[in-house]
Order: sequence, then C-alpha cells, then structure tokens
Amino acid sequence: MVVFTRLTFCFILFFWVSNTYAAHEPFPIGARAAGLSGASVTLTDVWAVRNNVAGIASLKALELGVFAENRFNITAFSTVGLQAVFPTKKAGAFGVDCSRFGDQWYNEQRLGIGFAHRLGTVNLGIKADLLQTHLEELGSKKVIAISFGGQSEVVPHLVFGASIFNINQAKLGDYQDERLPTVMRAGLSYQPIKQVQVITEAEKHLEYPVNLKVALEYKLIEKLTLRTGVATATEQFSFGTGFQAKQLQLDYGFGRQSVLGNLHQLAISFKWN
Repeated sequence: MVVFTRLTFCFILFFWVSNTYAAHEPFPIGARAAGLSGASVTLTDVWAVRNNVAGIASLKALELGVFAENRFNITAFSTVGLQAVFPTKKAGAFGVDCSRFGDQWYNEQRLGIGFAHRLGTVNLGIKADLLQTHLEELGSKKVIAISFGGQSEVVPHLVFGASIFNINQAKLGDYQDERLPTVMRAGLSYQPIKQVQVITEAEKHLEYPVNLKVALEYKLIEKLTLRTGVATATEQFSFGTGFQAKQLQLDYGFGRQSVLGNLHQLAISFKWN
C-alpha cells in the first residue's frame, strides 16, 4: 500500500511538472535574474554560467555563488544550487553549474561545465550539462545537453545577447519521442546612465509562444540596487533587490505568476580580488 501511494504521488507530481514546465526547463537562475522576470541573457555575472555562458568571459576574478529558490510555496518545487567561475589570463573563463530540483519522490539534478572566451567586443561560450531525472520507484535517466551563447557590445552601453539551450535535442525517453526542451533567447540591455539599466528579452520554446520580458535595474545608492520586470507568456511580475558589501553580493528576487503563485529566490556570491 505504501509503495502504491508513493508511486501514485510520483506520477501526479511528474505530470504536474511536465504540464506546467518541461523537465529540466532552463529557467534563469540567480536572484538578480528572478527580480528581472528572467531577463538575463545580456548579463555578465556568476549566474551567467546557467543564464548565458558567454557572460562569464567578462569576469576577471574567481567568483562563487549559491542560491535557493522556491516556487508556488510547494516544498517539492524547490531548487538549490552552486555556480563557480574560474577566469584565466589567456584562455578565457571556465564555469561550473550544480543544482538540484525536487524532493525524494521526483527530482532533477544538473552538473554543467562551460567555457567562454572574449574576442574584442564579443563573448562566445559553450556548455555541456549532465542532467539526471529521478522518479521514485521507476529509477533515473541521464542525458547530456549542449548550450551555446554569445554577447556583443553593439555600440557603447548597448549590449546584445543570445543563447540556445539543448542544441542537440537530447532524448529523455522513447515514449512519444520525449526530448528535453530546446529554448532560444535573445535580448538587448541599455545603460543610459551609470545608475540605470533597461533590459528586453524574447524567449522562444519550440513548442510554446514567445515569452517577452521587459526589466529595469536601478542603483539607488552605490551598494543598493532595485529591480523589477514583467514577462508576457508566463504572466509574471517580479521585483528584487541587491546589496553589495565589498566582495560579497546578496540578492533577493520575488516573482508572482497570475495562475500558479509566488516565486522566491535568495542568492549570495563572493568574488576574490
């Protein structure tokens, strides 16, 4: 009876996750991105290892970040993870991406390795993710997904970014030829003055409508930043804040989806000089 109950719960959770978000959907991570409704393809920070690996090519110092996220006030919809960037003097920068989503009944785990290099005003990056999906009583499935990204400063203070997740269309299962989602993002960020950054982004999942995002980041004072953003297809409104103390960066992001509820994310990163 216990096994049957667990199995039933696993199937309910699995189909709920699958119908709401595809398995291993490449959500932008980091509380900064969460406060901007996910508009992050042009950003250059430690979270770029996941959001657009090309962004880590602009980082000059070793940086480590950890984050925790909860969606819709459901424990099973929680994610924890770690990002690390290791710049080199000549070869570019390497990034490591580790995370875990779910609970003991259904969970997704990720281990990614990325590399990015700067050529003039252009950043180019490539990444490989080992993704494991585990369903209690049914076992685990592992696949590898390849991602590619680029960023370029078109004119001073105007940056274009683009990325594609799962170029190789990794296969999750034989039933109905189930594959990981292939997701493309492209966007622009403009910094008219030092304190303000305006970001726009379009996200296209091959099976769903385009998700348009518009976001604003405002540095209230030198150490305190405010953020807000909206996304159309997911009907999400977000806001967040960031506080910097020397080499330590603390960020919080909140999102509200009209149907599913709230999203909370907390992130801490540390940069070695």
